[in-house]
Amino acid sequence: MNEALTLLSFGDLGWGDEIALGVLVTISLAIATLPFGLVLGFVIALGKNSSEPSLKLAANIYTTIFRGLPELLTLFLVYFGVQIAIQKGMTFIGIDAYVEVNSFAAGMVALALVFSSYASEAFLSAFRGIPYGQFEGGFALGLSRYQTMSLVILPQLIRLALPALGNLWLILLKETSLVSVIGLADLVRQAGIAARVTKEPFLFFGVACLIYLVLAMISSAGLVRIERWSKQGDAAR
Repeated sequence: MNEALTLLSFGDLGWGDEIALGVLVTISLAIATLPFGLVLGFVIALGKNSSEPSLKLAANIYTTIFRGLPELLTLFLVYFGVQIAIQKGMTFIGIDAYVEVNSFAAGMVALALVFSSYASEAFLSAFRGIPYGQFEGGFALGLSRYQTMSLVILPQLIRLALPALGNLWLILLKETSLVSVIGLADLVRQAGIAARVTKEPFLFFGVACLIYLVLAMISSAGLVRIERWSKQGDAAR
């Protein structure tokens, strides 16, 4: 027991500093990915809900690709594909230089692409749950299309999509562990390094499991509070 506490302690003798840094990277990556995934998912949902066939087709192709590919392959395609594309472009214009894509940025882009493909379905279902009369009512009040969307539709849309988006957030939080394979020092990578060095894989991976469970419980509690807040108007009515 004392040996385990020493290994998990902060300072030169333990790996607590590295594990804490990994937790910070994991949380930062999830939080940085979330707004991009939500905005992109909302735009894709607008495309799928559009009456324009080309927009609907493009949105459907997008979601089919990123929902069909394994998340790890998407991460590899973004990380290595962008790197190769940049190098090819620089070679084409006569610049011979080695380019390495930032693993945090690559992870954020890859996870945002996957998250948005699923979030778009959540938003689309929410769109279909809002009667068209809400749009007509906004137009009858003299609101523009943008005002109707932002003031009338969007608040209802978020409330209807919130349960599904909450589940997607929990999935996103866990999928940040994939970035360890491209060298980002997240929780899983730091735990793996500590396990290899100390020959104590059960201890460090067990700690990583507990940390993910704690993060999930905190997130679930926060989502419950947000959902209750979003339904305050219903209770008043």
